[in-house]
Amino acid sequence: MTWLITGGAGYIGRHVVHQLVEAGERVAVLDDLSTGDRARLPRGVTLIEGSTLDRAALDTALRSQDIAGVLHFAAKKRVGESVERPFYYYRENLTGLQNVLEAVAEAGVPRFLFSSSAAVYGMPDVELVTETAPCAPMNPYGETKLAGEWLVSAVGRAHGISTVSLRYFNVAGAASPELSDEGAYNLIPMVFERLTAGRAPLIFGADYPTPDGTCVRDFIDVRDIASAHVAAARRLAADPPGETSLVLNIGRGEGVSVREMLDVIARVTGHDTTGEVTPRRAGDPARVVASAELIHRELGWTARHGVEEMVTSAWEGWCARHPGARRR
Repeated sequence: MTWLITGGAGYIGRHVVHQLVEAGERVAVLDDLSTGDRARLPRGVTLIEGSTLDRAALDTALRSQDIAGVLHFAAKKRVGESVERPFYYYRENLTGLQNVLEAVAEAGVPRFLFSSSAAVYGMPDVELVTETAPCAPMNPYGETKLAGEWLVSAVGRAHGISTVSLRYFNVAGAASPELSDEGAYNLIPMVFERLTAGRAPLIFGADYPTPDGTCVRDFIDVRDIASAHVAAARRLAADPPGETSLVLNIGRGEGVSVREMLDVIARVTGHDTTGEVTPRRAGDPARVVASAELIHRELGWTARHGVEEMVTSAWEGWCARHPGARRR
């Protein structure tokens, strides 16, 4: 039996692929390589190059293997871009997901894992966000993820498919330099990019209702994200088809502000990370920190990596691609 990973050549997807392979699982990947890299996949992993908007590619992927289940990562994820290009995000994230689910249902695949986001919550007024908190996304990206969860759940009920949706926020780190994030779309690589260019990091808003005025997030190491997905896949494999329907947070349960993260980056890199304050970005909530109690109860999963560890591994990967970055 084989797990099909959509978007499996991307930053998070490839970490999941590597962990599944290391656990002895067979894996195939569907990826359009718009942000993914085939060279980052382990040997022996089948790659079907294609988009989730291409039904023929999906059918080929599902029929060319004995598919145990699908782990769906393929999506666009830049909050600011989603505000500027809502049509694009709804098409890529929601229409793409619909195509995958239709193909899964028609092929009789009994398990589906959706890689969602804590962006579905918006800005809940609680210290720790549980899975029962009201969802009020603040940007089109979060809207597509919430609607995606609804669709996954509805299809699971209608077609007897076991489903899990996993919500997480700011991801960082790397299992090795060659698996690190090539993009500069999240806070940590964005800071690295500015430091490499000899420029001050940007702080998008310093007037939020938080202790230091900057956004607070639950930063999670990509290795922990991957291990949570592997744990969820194992749960889906163990349970009878159609009997599982879970929505779970992945988090450390600890908030870190942008200014606090800049201090960690300064310690790790030796660079001056004094930030330049600029206006808020559209769609950014002030604070989102996840409760991880339910995922521990359901899957026995707990995050293992701390903030300094994830920054250190991210910096090693960044420096491997930008040798001049180490100069201080």
